[in-house]
Amino acid sequence: MAQNVILVVEDEGIVGLDIQRRLTNMGYSVPEVVAAGKLAVQRALALRPQLVLMDIRLKGEMDGTAAAEHIRRYLDIPVVFLTAYADEDTLRRAKVTEPHGYVLKPFEERELHIAIDMALYKHQMERKLKESERWLSTTMNSISEAIIATDGRGQVILLNPMAI
Repeated sequence: MAQNVILVVEDEGIVGLDIQRRLTNMGYSVPEVVAAGKLAVQRALALRPQLVLMDIRLKGEMDGTAAAEHIRRYLDIPVVFLTAYADEDTLRRAKVTEPHGYVLKPFEERELHIAIDMALYKHQMERKLKESERWLSTTMNSISEAIIATDGRGQVILLNPMAI
């Protein structure tokens, strides 16, 4: 089985190298550590990793939440936040980006490993669900008979073009 590639975004150099070493020891491939939000988006576009491990507070004009939003919206790569901040404002901003995990520093390796594995699994299941939804939509739209589905209260929840 191929190694999962993880892009680490951490603006503290020593911390970033330690995370890279730990992830490598866990069996992940970590080709590089980047220190800025804009660079994280650029490298995610180039590397197409399976996951981005992102600090929230980064130096520069784009913080981790803004970078995560770009990565989620344009690249469909899951993001796990690894940060020392858990205040309400930071959590609120992080939630908007729909992260696949949130781990507080300092962290235990096992905790990080579980968060990453769960994020990768969740993302894989979300992709399968989207594929199934596309298949169902294509199938429903290609049937030449009218199809109408209702819920338990009689509310229409699905209909194909022939039923309109």
